[in-house]
Amino acid sequence: MTEPSWIALAKKDIGVSEIKGDKHNPVIVQYWKDIKRGGIKDDETPWCAAFVGAMLERSGIRSTRFESAKSYETWGVKLTSPVYGCIVTFIRNGGGHVGFVVGISPSGDLMVLGGNQSDAVNIKAFSTDRVTSYRWPPILLPIDRALPIFTGNLSTRES
Repeated sequence: MTEPSWIALAKKDIGVSEIKGDKHNPVIVQYWKDIKRGGIKDDETPWCAAFVGAMLERSGIRSTRFESAKSYETWGVKLTSPVYGCIVTFIRNGGGHVGFVVGISPSGDLMVLGGNQSDAVNIKAFSTDRVTSYRWPPILLPIDRALPIFTGNLSTRES
């Protein structure tokens, strides 16, 4: 299976995390610049949408260029079910969350590659009960890709 370019790029950033205190991770600050939000110069502002947007922009695909996860709920092409590499949005207490679907757990939870998941880029399990949308980049046709099965802990904090 050929991997979408934005997923290949996102995987390279697994492990990027916030720096506690007064310093800010320059990689996260760059995500903001990539989505044309260079006025945000810290790694404490919720950055899941900046991560998704940066990976899309670096792949030559215009993101929403907005700092809100919910901005992806109407972006691109709507999908009725998840496919490998699609953008998924979630509801959470205090707002939303956005990431890329990269698999499914044996129990049916989505495995999501995202930023600002426990303050880092990683792959976490998310309940499908929280999903608000599945989206595909507007310039590409969605490809029906089976979701690989793998295990992981259910996400309990996206910040």
